[in-house]
Amino acid sequence: MNLVWGIVIGVIALTILVVLHELGHALVARRNGVRVEEFGIGFPPAAYKKKVKKSFLGKNVVYSVNWLPLGGFVKLQGEHDDDKKPGDYGAATFWQKTKILLAGVAMNWLTAAVLLMLLAWFGLPQLVPHQFTVAGDTRVVYNPVVLASIEKDLPAESAGLKSGDAVISVNGEKIETSAQLSEVAATHKGEMVRVAYKRDGAERVAHVALRNTNDDKRGYLGAGLSQERFTQSTWSAPIVGIGVTAQLTGITLQGLGQVIGDGVSGLVMKLMPNDSAQKQANQKLSSASQSVGGPLSIFGILFPAAERAGVRYVVMMTALISLTLAVMNILPIPALDGGRWFVTAAFRLLKKPLTKEREEKIHGTGFLVLLLLVVFVTVSDVAKLL
Repeated sequence: MNLVWGIVIGVIALTILVVLHELGHALVARRNGVRVEEFGIGFPPAAYKKKVKKSFLGKNVVYSVNWLPLGGFVKLQGEHDDDKKPGDYGAATFWQKTKILLAGVAMNWLTAAVLLMLLAWFGLPQLVPHQFTVAGDTRVVYNPVVLASIEKDLPAESAGLKSGDAVISVNGEKIETSAQLSEVAATHKGEMVRVAYKRDGAERVAHVALRNTNDDKRGYLGAGLSQERFTQSTWSAPIVGIGVTAQLTGITLQGLGQVIGDGVSGLVMKLMPNDSAQKQANQKLSSASQSVGGPLSIFGILFPAAERAGVRYVVMMTALISLTLAVMNILPIPALDGGRWFVTAAFRLLKKPLTKEREEKIHGTGFLVLLLLVVFVTVSDVAKLL
C-alpha cells in the first residue's frame, strides 16, 4: 500500500511541477504578445475541454484536463520560428522568445527555492556537506537516535530490539546524539544496561548485555545507528531557500558533467583493444549508469521511500525534482527549452532561415533521442532492482 501511495504522490508532484513549468511559458508568452491557444493538465486524449472567452492567459483560451496524468502542456499560436502572423510565437523578437523559453526554467527554479524556504522554516534536512546557512539565524535540531540495523546474534537482537527503535536513554542517561550513544556503550562495555526506547509511539525498556570488545567494528550494542539532523531558520528562511537552491544547482550541473564525461570516455575506451582500457571503460560506464535514474526510480523507489519517511521528505524530493527539471531544460538538448533556444540562436547567428521543416526535423530527432534515453535509463533501473 505504501508503494501505491508513493507512486500516486509522485505522479501528482511531477504533474504539478510540469504544469507550473508550462504556466511560466504561458504567462510570459501572453505578456509578450503571443497568443495562448490551449493550456492543458496531463496529456491527450482529453477528458474535458472548455474554451474561456476571457481569462488570465488571454481571450478564447482552451483549458483541458487530459487522461495521461504525467505533466501538462501549453499550445501557443504559430509555434514554428517561421510563423509570422500577429500573435504568433514565431513573430516574436529573439529577446521575447528567450524570455518565453526560459520562463519554464525560472518557474521550476523558483518552485524549488520556495519549497526549500518552507523546509528551512520548519526543518531542512542535511542534503550536502557544508550546506548553506545564515550563521546568526540557524538552529540545529536532532531527531532521536534510531537503530537503523540490528546485527545478527549480537546484544541488541538478543534483547529484543528491532530496526526502527528510537533510543531514549541508557541507564537513565538521556541520549541526544548517535555519537553519545556510541560513547555510553563503550563506557559500559561488558555490562548489563537498561535501554529505554520508543517503538510505534510507545515507550519500552530492554536490558542489554553489551559486548566486551568491538574488534570487528560491529559495535558494543550490535546495531547500526542513524539520526536525522535538521537546520531551522526564521527571518533568513527565504535567503536559505535561495542559497541552498543555488548550491544544489551547481552540484547538479557538476554531477551531470561527471555522468556525461564518464559515459563518453567509457564509450571511447570501449573502442580500444587492450584489456586495461576495456576494464576502465566498464568502470566508467557502470558509474554513469548508477548515477542516473528514470521514471521507475522516481515513482517506484524515491517517492515511496519519501512517503514512508514523512511529509518533510516528500517536499524535499519535490524540490529536488523541480530543480532537476530546471537544470535539464536549460541544457542545449533539441526538443527541450534550452535546445529550442540554442537552435534559434544558432540559425540567427548563421543568418539562415529556420524553416518549419528544418525545425521539425531537428527537434523531432532530439525528441526521439530523448525517448531512447528514457528507455535505456528504465532498463538500467530494472537491472538495479533485480
